[in-house]
This record gives sequence, structure tokens and C-alpha cells, in this order.
Amino acid sequence: MKLSQYAKKVGVTYRTAWRWYQLGKINGYQMPSGTIIITEEEKLSLPEKVVIYARVSSSENKKNLDTQAKRLVEYCMAKGWQINQIVKEVGSGVNDNRKKLLKLITDPTVTIIVVEHKDRLTRFGFNYIESLLSLSNRRIEVVNLADTGKEDLLNDLVSIIYSFCARLYGQRRAKRKTEIITKELEQK
Repeated sequence: MKLSQYAKKVGVTYRTAWRWYQLGKINGYQMPSGTIIITEEEKLSLPEKVVIYARVSSSENKKNLDTQAKRLVEYCMAKGWQINQIVKEVGSGVNDNRKKLLKLITDPTVTIIVVEHKDRLTRFGFNYIESLLSLSNRRIEVVNLADTGKEDLLNDLVSIIYSFCARLYGQRRAKRKTEIITKELEQK
């Protein structure tokens, strides 16, 4: 494949791929026309791009967000990893439309996502995300794994109850707002 195609495939700029080719980090050959061809079998050992992801459910817990990020930074430093980015987000773990998380997961240059607990990434579907990331040689590093299956089961139960309560209260709130708007319109 052409060097430009290779650069897109691994998620780097053409200039970076050109520099790697010049340094001998990727194998290929240059045609008489000047086009650089990279062999399909070439697997580049990209430098690890480590990103910390910290999340809390509500803005009242913003203080915890900073301490969570600090603990993760210390963990990465103990492992000898260079941290490229720290992503902090306030939002429900049940919400599957968190913009910062989606951007992080879809960025092909991020090789390791560090989280404190599985539920900091998502309440449901952690294994799906982990499996999909592994297809592109990326992974999630969970600092505090649950000790027993019983603890995981209890956390899932609490998550389900929390999710349904949030939906129920959200519906009630929406109904009250609708009633208020209707009354105001009827008065006019």
C-alpha cells in the first residue's frame, strides 16, 4: 500500500509516516516515480499513547474527579508510562452518548485507556468495548478490578436500579414541565 494509505490506516499524518520510513521503523521501498510502498504485512509497533479517563456522575462530585485523575496519574507514573492526555467527564455511566468518551474510543492513535474501575468507563457493555478495542491492538487498563464475581453482580444490580430510577424520575420531571407549559398556554 502507498505510504499515504498506511498513514491513514495507523492514524498518523503523512509526514510522521515519512519520518518513520526514513528512520527505518517501517519497511517499504521507493518506486522510480518516487511513490513509497509499504508491505501489507508490516506491523508497526507504535509508541503507546496512554490516555487517562476519569468520570463522575454529577457535578457535585467534581472534587472526586480531580482526585480520581490524580490517582490514575500516579498509577501510570509507577508503570513508567508517558501520559498523553487526561480526559475528565461528568456524566452518567449509563449514558452511551458521552462525547469525550466517544471521541476517545474512536481515536485510533490511543493505545491504552486507563480507568480506575470498570464502571468509570461504562456501567454496561464494558466487555464489548474492550473486545472492539482489542481488534485494533488497543486496550483498557483497569486499575481496581473487583475481587469477586459477587461484587460485580451487586454492582450490576445497583446500576440497573439506578438506571431505571433515573429514567422514572426523568419522565416525571418531563411530565411536570409539560403540565406547567400547558397551564401557561391555557392562561394566555
